[in-house]
Amino acid sequence: MPSDERQEHDAALWSPIDSHEWYAARNAVSSLRRVLVAVGMERDFPFLRADMNAFGYGFIDLGRISPETAERLAELLRLGIAAVRSPSAEDEGEPT
Repeated sequence: MPSDERQEHDAALWSPIDSHEWYAARNAVSSLRRVLVAVGMERDFPFLRADMNAFGYGFIDLGRISPETAERLAELLRLGIAAVRSPSAEDEGEPT
């Protein structure tokens, strides 16, 4: 087996930044950060980051947040749920 092929399969050379899970976690953080910027909450999540655990699973660390930030986030989630559940004018057959 050529040395290049052996290195690809060598667990000692594995890097988390070479994995799909790492990129999925990083992309999720980017998406969340864009939304937080849009609602003016980017400074409320100073510890937001993508990470991986020892088993190679990606996860998002929201970090510590203030009680006020948690309340605001909860309200935004409530509003989002209400918007998804409320029928739109098109669903009710009203003219647009």
